[in-house]
Amino acid sequence: QVQLVESGGGSVQSGGALRLSCATSGYTYSTYSMGWFRQAPGKEREGVAAINSDNIDGRPVYADSVKGRFTISRDNAENTLYLQMNNLKPEDTAVYYCAATSTVWSWGILLRLDKYNYWGQGTQVTVSS
Repeated sequence: QVQLVESGGGSVQSGGALRLSCATSGYTYSTYSMGWFRQAPGKEREGVAAINSDNIDGRPVYADSVKGRFTISRDNAENTLYLQMNNLKPEDTAVYYCAATSTVWSWGILLRLDKYNYWGQGTQVTVSS
């Protein structure tokens, strides 16, 4: 059974940093592409960052809104996905979800929600001004 469990959320002031973790189990982690998504109150869920499996190229992709501030990484030995978030802004406030897909998708569409099979329960990130 595939399980994804996020942690690391919290409350920070604008300009601060957080690192989110997504612990995974129940599948061969290294062969899945992974993504981070977020949903702010009253808004649709959106892609933040994603990374291809190492079987493909391990290449990351970022939403324009977080480029240069967020870094996605994966530790295949620990079956864990990370999202380092620096220079946080109030508009980054949202519930953050990690997701996994076993299908090989082209790098350019990895931020699309409909490409993912499995989802975690989310972790809240709140950034105050």
